[in-house]
Amino acid sequence: MGILLAVFQGPLLLRFLLFFCLVNKLQGLTSDGEALVNFRTNIISSDGLLRQWRPEDPDPCGWKGVTCDLKTKRVVYLNLSNHRLSGPISPDIGKLDRLIFLDIHYNSFYGAIPPELGNCTELQGLFLHNNYLSGFIPTEIGNLSKLQTLDVSGNSLSGSIPASLGNLKNLSIFNVSNNFLDGPIPSNGALDQFGTNSFLGNRGLCGTHINQSCKNDGGASGSHPAGQNVKKNSGRLFISASATVGALLLVALMCFWGCFLYKKLGKKDVKGLAMDVSGGASIVMFHGDLPYSSKDILTKLESLNEEHVIGAGGFGTVYKLAMDDGNVFALKRIVKLNEGFDRFFERELEILGSIKHRYLVNLRGYCNSPASKLLIYDYLSGGSLDEALHEKAELLDWDARLNIIMGAAKGLAYLHHDCSPRIIHRDIKSSNILLDGNFEARVSDFGLAKLLEDEESHITTIVAGTFGYLAPEYMLSGRATEKTDIYSFGVLLLEVISGKRPTDALFIEKGFNIVGWLNYLITEDRQREIIDVNCEGVESETLDALLSVAIQCVSSTPEDRPTMHRVVQTLESEVPNQSLLRSGFKFQDGTIRKEYDLIGWSPGDSPWNYCRTYRPHSSHIQKSPVKSDPLKSGNIQQCGKYGNYSRAKAYSSGGYGATGLVDRPGELDHFIVHDICNTR
Repeated sequence: MGILLAVFQGPLLLRFLLFFCLVNKLQGLTSDGEALVNFRTNIISSDGLLRQWRPEDPDPCGWKGVTCDLKTKRVVYLNLSNHRLSGPISPDIGKLDRLIFLDIHYNSFYGAIPPELGNCTELQGLFLHNNYLSGFIPTEIGNLSKLQTLDVSGNSLSGSIPASLGNLKNLSIFNVSNNFLDGPIPSNGALDQFGTNSFLGNRGLCGTHINQSCKNDGGASGSHPAGQNVKKNSGRLFISASATVGALLLVALMCFWGCFLYKKLGKKDVKGLAMDVSGGASIVMFHGDLPYSSKDILTKLESLNEEHVIGAGGFGTVYKLAMDDGNVFALKRIVKLNEGFDRFFERELEILGSIKHRYLVNLRGYCNSPASKLLIYDYLSGGSLDEALHEKAELLDWDARLNIIMGAAKGLAYLHHDCSPRIIHRDIKSSNILLDGNFEARVSDFGLAKLLEDEESHITTIVAGTFGYLAPEYMLSGRATEKTDIYSFGVLLLEVISGKRPTDALFIEKGFNIVGWLNYLITEDRQREIIDVNCEGVESETLDALLSVAIQCVSSTPEDRPTMHRVVQTLESEVPNQSLLRSGFKFQDGTIRKEYDLIGWSPGDSPWNYCRTYRPHSSHIQKSPVKSDPLKSGNIQQCGKYGNYSRAKAYSSGGYGATGLVDRPGELDHFIVHDICNTR
């Protein structure tokens, strides 16, 4: 009998294991795993972390950022902080009813805080700070009786603080600072233990916690029902002739507003500036960026007058500040709103001042006075792209426009993908793209739109943008995302191509804006007609590539728009390296030549099958066949790396050495430069 059992023990055990695996496979992912997959579905972009969340796994316990209870396999910790996540928070997060710790701070989540979080009754730590969350704090958060830490600071939350939060008896850390909350802070509850620091930067809050008495205004403040949903995008926005009257009205309002700002701020603000500086001002410098004493800077500030005003916009008056050593800076005056907001503003300026990039305008420091902040930026002699396109007599040629577009794209891509936390600009337009003397572009005013939404305005978020550049969903919901920035960039790209403002009279007369006009031309297969007829040196292949990028960027469906990282990749692969072509090569004899021959070959072809010759006056690259190899061994050496374009050393079948520029992968593998050269 014992022998018989031994014979069948192996097969029976194998069958049992196979049956167990089959049943487990049929069961699929656990409920917690399904909730996290749904959470991931709402994420528009990330740094790649969530790609490792595989729905075919039996449970999510091995996923990055996820920690489970070893016995129950239930999710207890979810830590996704600082992973460049962008999108709304899925209500399915409320299905994680054993969750103890949720940390998604320093990302780009937007939309409302889901009330379903109130179902996570085991929650002890909730970290949602430094995102772009809007709407109201859900009353359901008050159900989390075990909650010890609640941090929703640094968002765009509005409405009142729910009285239900007073029920959180275990709360030891509480922070709602730097939002847009209003109304009385609930008293006689758990919130009584928290002081001013927990509530800073909310212009409408009042109560004993912040030594701000509440006005008896009939309960208007903070009367919004918590958890109220922001109106959802109603679908695609189609531009038709019925928009004519509204568009004309917008143009009239813009003109009126511009004139008002210039007269109101540009002239009368100078007296206020002098009073600011003389009233006990101090200078804050970022990382030693200003090689001057505070006294020297303040002395110069006191001497500014109306003649130094170089612009006025929605954020304040701009002055030209010239130092004795010849260095010039731009000074932007921001009027203070209140003391609570002031500390928040200074913290944000520290972040903005730490951002350094070739294609961003550098914030050097600021002057702190009792009445205003005077932001000190690098001054760019080329003015704005708006001026270069629409006001200067000398027109930008095609090469210059390509160079500007590339710089603006790289600057915005840096804000979206490489900053921590990432920055949504909210007001991309031609007047916020500044140019240096070589037509290199710098993105300006990044980070200011979120800080300076007008507390008096009924259009709280939309005023951060400029009509004509605003994405359809932004106008409907007031919710700014990276995708709304990309739409604005697409409009900017069309503006550069066409040489016309987004709400130019040519479009308005036909009932369109620039996007509507492009859509109309596409239906007629005449999209190339949008080009500025006065622009010299336009190359049709490059124009088609730019139009393709612009069409994707201004899609009425946000999900169809590319990321800025993808935009830059496309531009680099489709558009020649204009900065290289414009600057030329520096040869060993010391000369810098802008006219040179580039000889290239394609994979599989015999070497030297065609030549590309660049001539400055032709403004584009011309192809011509080459029948013989004009190069001899030793005439060419490797030139190294130039920007994002690499050079590779290659050899022909005859053994001749050559150096090539990888410019258009897939079309041309290599370029060869005549003579021994080094890049400039």
